[in-house]
Amino acid sequence: MARLFSDAWQVVIGIETHVQLKCRQKLFSRATNGLLSDSPNSRYNVFDAAFPGTLPKLNPKCVDLAVRAALALNCNLKPRSNFDRKHYFYPDQPVGYQITQYYSPFALDGTLTLPKLGRRVRIKQIQLEQDTGKSVFDYKTQSTLVDLNRAGAGLIEIVTEPDLRSTEEAAEYVRSLQTLLRSMGVSDGNMEAGSLRCDINVSLNRHGEPLGTRCEIKNINSVRFMVAGIQHEIERQKSILCAPSPMQVSQETRGFDEHRWETYTIRSKEDAPDYRYMPDPNLGTLTLDENTIEHVRNRLPPTPEATRNRLINTYGPRGVSEDSIDVLMGLDSSLDVPFDGGTISNHESHSTNSVAYFDTLCKGRDPREVINWITQTLLGLLSTMGKSFSTSYLATSQMGTLIDLVSNGEMTRSSGRLLLRHILLHSPSPDTSIRRLAKDLDLISIGPTDHADEICRRAIEALPSEVAAIRSGNKNVLNRLIGWVVRETKGKADVQKTRSRLEDLISKM
Repeated sequence: MARLFSDAWQVVIGIETHVQLKCRQKLFSRATNGLLSDSPNSRYNVFDAAFPGTLPKLNPKCVDLAVRAALALNCNLKPRSNFDRKHYFYPDQPVGYQITQYYSPFALDGTLTLPKLGRRVRIKQIQLEQDTGKSVFDYKTQSTLVDLNRAGAGLIEIVTEPDLRSTEEAAEYVRSLQTLLRSMGVSDGNMEAGSLRCDINVSLNRHGEPLGTRCEIKNINSVRFMVAGIQHEIERQKSILCAPSPMQVSQETRGFDEHRWETYTIRSKEDAPDYRYMPDPNLGTLTLDENTIEHVRNRLPPTPEATRNRLINTYGPRGVSEDSIDVLMGLDSSLDVPFDGGTISNHESHSTNSVAYFDTLCKGRDPREVINWITQTLLGLLSTMGKSFSTSYLATSQMGTLIDLVSNGEMTRSSGRLLLRHILLHSPSPDTSIRRLAKDLDLISIGPTDHADEICRRAIEALPSEVAAIRSGNKNVLNRLIGWVVRETKGKADVQKTRSRLEDLISKM
């Protein structure tokens, strides 16, 4: 893979990912985590609002989810870790500090291997911390309003080493991390809803020289925006370093303007002393004993990497391509896992739906046919309808019957596509007979006793010049007669059988 500016410059990227834990209650309070549909300031309590005299109480289910993430990322879990106060003053931070684990995080030294690029990204640390509220600017009143629904929500911050060297690697890292966290039931990973946000550190240096000054692009909530922000930041820093009178890149925190597709200065970058970190006096030591860690480890489902390898080893020899498997595993946008961080069964929950759906359909069927129906026909129809993938549209027994009808020649592929489109539009009940529905819609193929010969003879009579051309040796013209038959039968005629029957009739003329 080509490196950006490989002729003179090396791009160095590190990513800090803030992941909201998929837990019902917040990290240090009993308030329910807010949803996008909730009205402002309806999901917080006195602790989240920093009322004097309130004290934090650690939510053990948040710890459970955080440990899952750390184990999935191959981290070393510390038996003892502590919480710090990170001081800064914004309207959406009522108490004036954030509770985090900057100096003593619970997990260190992990790895994540990028499946497509094969690059190994080191995880420096994972820390538990609380989220802030949300500032909303009101253009009508020209004032900033504060919504505390998100204040105190449980987060983990996953910090990489500066191992990434291109926008492609950065994008795959975030997508792979998102997939992994979903598979473990740690987070829904919804970037648009703010459940997963990235701070991107970018610097440039000439090959062989020390690393350059890094600038941080704050709160990116889209892979597309992240790629655009990194590209703009590279160009901006390169223009400074390559100016006729080169200057030093200033260390600063920057934002990304979604309308202008460029980064902009927010403030000069603070270092740790600027935040005046101090141990939180209200929270004791977080202790993780080996029994607790093993209990969580034994309940982890297979990782996406393990699931992908299983699919490749099982279905690759039977003709299913790795690209098709990657599409299959990328179908799900959410997980059917307990919202409160309860037990997850030992099942592939990423693509929990799509992979399990595929596995079930493959029993007794050609996996190439099955994956083509899912990743091409079904996904294509859903795309035209503006819908996301879900197994709820069609039970496996119904989808299996549809595939069998086409594979057995009882229905043409085009008729099968029409039937599937009808199902997606009208959502029949799970106990609806697909065979009966196909008959009701007159989609069952025309067999040898269903006037197939008569329709072929009518095609020959309707296209005499084409028949003459065929008899003169122009076999390609036969497709016009086949098309006539297919249109006449509304797609119910089997193309190969029709071709054979037309050739036989014309040869006897």
